[in-house]
Amino acid sequence: MCSRFLVFFLGNWLLVSAFQKLSTRHGLSLDKDPLNQTVSLKNVVMDFQARNIGRRFNNFTIKSPRSPINDGVSKNITMVLENLLKNYESSQLPTHGRDIPTIVHTNILIRSMGPVSELDMSFQEYSMDCYFRQYWRDQRLSFFGPIKSLSLSIKMLERIWRPDTFFYNGKNSYVHTITVPNKLLRISQDGDILYSMRLTIKAKCPMELKSFPMDRQSCPLIFGSYAYTSKDLIYRWQNEPSVNFVPGMTLSQFDLISSPYRNFTLKRREGDFSVLQVSFNLQRHTGYFLIQVYVPCILIVVLSWVSFWIHREATSDRVGLGITTVLTLSTISLDSRTDLPKVRYATALDWFLLMSFFYCIATLLEFAGVHYFTKVGSGEVHMTEDEWEECNESEEELIGSAQADLLEMTNLDGRARKRNSIICPIYNNSTLHYESRKTSLTSLTTQVTPPPPLRLTMERTTQTEYKLPKWKQFLYCLKGDDKFRRQRQREAAAASELGRGNHHGHHHHMRHVNSVSLIDRAARIVFPASFGFFNLFYWMAYFMTQENFKWGDTKLSALNH
Repeated sequence: MCSRFLVFFLGNWLLVSAFQKLSTRHGLSLDKDPLNQTVSLKNVVMDFQARNIGRRFNNFTIKSPRSPINDGVSKNITMVLENLLKNYESSQLPTHGRDIPTIVHTNILIRSMGPVSELDMSFQEYSMDCYFRQYWRDQRLSFFGPIKSLSLSIKMLERIWRPDTFFYNGKNSYVHTITVPNKLLRISQDGDILYSMRLTIKAKCPMELKSFPMDRQSCPLIFGSYAYTSKDLIYRWQNEPSVNFVPGMTLSQFDLISSPYRNFTLKRREGDFSVLQVSFNLQRHTGYFLIQVYVPCILIVVLSWVSFWIHREATSDRVGLGITTVLTLSTISLDSRTDLPKVRYATALDWFLLMSFFYCIATLLEFAGVHYFTKVGSGEVHMTEDEWEECNESEEELIGSAQADLLEMTNLDGRARKRNSIICPIYNNSTLHYESRKTSLTSLTTQVTPPPPLRLTMERTTQTEYKLPKWKQFLYCLKGDDKFRRQRQREAAAASELGRGNHHGHHHHMRHVNSVSLIDRAARIVFPASFGFFNLFYWMAYFMTQENFKWGDTKLSALNH
């Protein structure tokens, strides 16, 4: 004991001696400072340290001792904590034994949100990075001292009571631990405790996707106590805005419309529990789907209508165009399905794709109707044997028996070919028919001119066919009557004969069967008009009928356990 005191005394004596030498050199005094203020030994030592930091004397550096105030505060804090935790029971609530519930106030600062996933009904979720803060009062930890609040190590969390908060719809949440666990614990003199931590929360978001991609979603975050009922623990939001966002925060696929919050009581099998909820109301961006799906589908449907202006004789062109549009639309539909949710009902995008398919396939079916009901070929009429005999009899009556016999002799070897092709001579090219007849009759008779009664008879036949009522023609077309079809074929052949007669100066009323079809003319108006009305109704139905968000939209029954 005496040796320690001796060493301490010698150390101080050497320190004072060294300072005296320096004071003599620099004109300083132990009793007075330059401002004529009394200087104590402690002040002298502190001033000496400030002026001579880093200067070495006799191979050692002179350092000032720690401030007695800091040492006293540190000892005081340690003693305060030891006294606070001496009889502290961490398993009991702060209000244990007072028949009042402990109140926990909460607020959230959200740093980022996303992504929001809806690809699968069982994996509809969203994630966010936030600071989750909880405040409560534990009077067992109140103290008196020179410091108003203490920032403590997170190891103290194991020795004090804290709320057992959990997320009802959480799926895979975790606390950030780089470089150390991101937690904060602060205790004030009144026993108010702040417990803050940085979390990444992945929570389930039940979605209704019937209006996809013009849909609105409300993704809730619901949390409360796991074990304490509302009789023991109550959660409340702070009075100030309790859900805040970092300025400039955006989502990639959605617009954040609002974030209302509330506190309510949730009934579980174990009792009534105090619960806090915040709902993130989101509006989906439709720009991506407009560019990738809607606009290409509309252009493909419009492209399929080009076939209405292509002549019905160009069968391969119209069929090829229709098949190409259907296949292209199928490719777009399959590609877009990779970004669509797998749900059991049809979404708004599904309905649009189905209607686009319908219009493309209807274009093909329209040409099938034109081809079957109105396109009758180039004048070749396919006939049965009985109709062939009737055709020969008509030819004999019109041309005359002598000329028919002569025609029989000159074309004896071609009769088999005619019967094989089954083309009625009376409906063949009249110019060639009579020209061949002229060359065959030149040596026997005078020049034979085509008899006018032939054209008159054909014209009468055509006019007689015109008197068939439209509704009956339509029924025949729907029925697929072969007799009516052959009659239309004869009409086409007669029209071709009359058409050639018009080029020679004979102006007769005829019907252009192979001209632009009435079905095509009607389709040019019906298809664009109906598609335009469909689009108008479609976009108005999904954009103007969107309902406001309601708290009842959140299905809490699935969260009970």
